[in-house]
Amino acid sequence: MVPENIYLFGDSVARGIILSDEGSYVPIRESFAALAAEKLGITVVNKARFGCTITKGLRILHRFMAGERAPETVVAQGQGVAILEFGGNDCDFLWNEVAERPESTHIPLTPLDTFYHVYGQMIDALRVKGFKTAIMSLPPLVAERYLAWITRNGLDREAILRWLGGVERIFTWHEEYDKAVREVAEEKGCALLDIRKDFLALKDYRECMCSDGIHPNRAGHRLMEASLLRYAALA
Repeated sequence: MVPENIYLFGDSVARGIILSDEGSYVPIRESFAALAAEKLGITVVNKARFGCTITKGLRILHRFMAGERAPETVVAQGQGVAILEFGGNDCDFLWNEVAERPESTHIPLTPLDTFYHVYGQMIDALRVKGFKTAIMSLPPLVAERYLAWITRNGLDREAILRWLGGVERIFTWHEEYDKAVREVAEEKGCALLDIRKDFLALKDYRECMCSDGIHPNRAGHRLMEASLLRYAALA
């Protein structure tokens, strides 16, 4: 049975943010969540935030749990379904520091082991309140576009490449966080909305990504909509 509400926690991908042709980040009405909600006749309560990491997401979740609308009531009404989408910001680095000190060690915004641990905490917190939980894999980024995006304002591209060891390291590092998501899903017995698989099955998934290389564009959101609809059909 399709629930009346789905609660969505995540970052700008889940929020429905894309990079406009003018080069600014803007929300779109036809995000994957909004498109699926319209077809299913349900409400998506979107708690996702631009720039959100998993640790910030956990704080948002705790505030939600302590909010005016008691989660117990939500669950009792058959509305206790939560979808989590994190990783794109967690794996990122402070690129200005990397460019300034390419010979130094740099850690991501959320270290991989912390990402894995806190993701599990979020799932456990939802389950204690009776929520059925699903998590999303990461859409694949386009490494060359992302490097061009982070260096667009003058950061030393060659210094960053020297630290990375090659542009494709951006893709493989981002992929490590997707692997962690899959491991969490298996460990916790969560449904996995495998949007990454859907993107990579395309002849050229880059056509579904914005020019920054990391945000799905409108076509990408339609692809993700199909994943969410498949999940809803099986829920």
